[in-house]
Amino acid sequence: MLSITEKHNPDTIDIDLKSGAEIAKLINNEDKKVALAVEKEIEIIGKAIDEIAARLKKGGRVAYFGAGTSGRIGILDASEMPPTYGVKPSMFKAYIAGGNKAVRKAVENSEDSAEFAMHDLAAFKPKKNDVVVAISASGNPQYVVEVLKIAREKKLLTIAVSSNPNAKMKEFADIFINPIVGAEAVTGSSRMKAGTAQKMVLNMLSTGAMIKIGKTYKNYMIDLQVNNAKLYERAIRFIKEITGSDEKQAEYALKKCGNVKTSCVMIMKNCSVKEAEKLLIKHGGILRKII
Repeated sequence: MLSITEKHNPDTIDIDLKSGAEIAKLINNEDKKVALAVEKEIEIIGKAIDEIAARLKKGGRVAYFGAGTSGRIGILDASEMPPTYGVKPSMFKAYIAGGNKAVRKAVENSEDSAEFAMHDLAAFKPKKNDVVVAISASGNPQYVVEVLKIAREKKLLTIAVSSNPNAKMKEFADIFINPIVGAEAVTGSSRMKAGTAQKMVLNMLSTGAMIKIGKTYKNYMIDLQVNNAKLYERAIRFIKEITGSDEKQAEYALKKCGNVKTSCVMIMKNCSVKEAEKLLIKHGGILRKII
């Protein structure tokens, strides 16, 4: 059966006869459908967030697996977790069919390789409480299907993200997230709407899990890595806004500990770095419970 993502789109039939602005409008009209498709999956996405967060709290990790565009989107999401939330790179890993070479250049037949799947899952070294997220527009490539199949045999939580309700990987997914975006503006070019939907879903999964394990206070990312001038200024601003302190207080605290979260505890509780760290450990790193 032909995947929805491979079907012909009657709304863009004459796109090759249009001006640049008309082409952009047609694509934009299709893109408007993506957020609505993702919205229909909110309850399922929410369940996935809760399940991921519960496992991360127990020392689990998340691994994304995908081929082509889907693999690259997984790499993008995973690579942003350490600088944004201060987690170890090992917490979120990403694998693409064909390995590092496939990040920049297509590797022939990689998405159809069960061998690549077994190799990459073995490289992840899955353990109890780990989560495997497979990403694919059609949900049919052997690479993602095999990854989920093996992961399920190992009793890991398996999540599949697809835009095809008849995806083969659905059979091996504990949680199946399926925003149906319809046919692409350019037939079969699933890097477009399907790819956008995947990025939106992964943003929700990773961000939601980070929020649930205490990596934010309100909507401030309080565990960001402060490693350049822009991020230093952002950190100072966050500390001031959260605590109501002035520039001098915020800078003093940040220079003492190098972390927004700890700085906020120091200022609000008028305590030392060590005392602030002990309070954070006591409350599971959740700033809301302290201030």
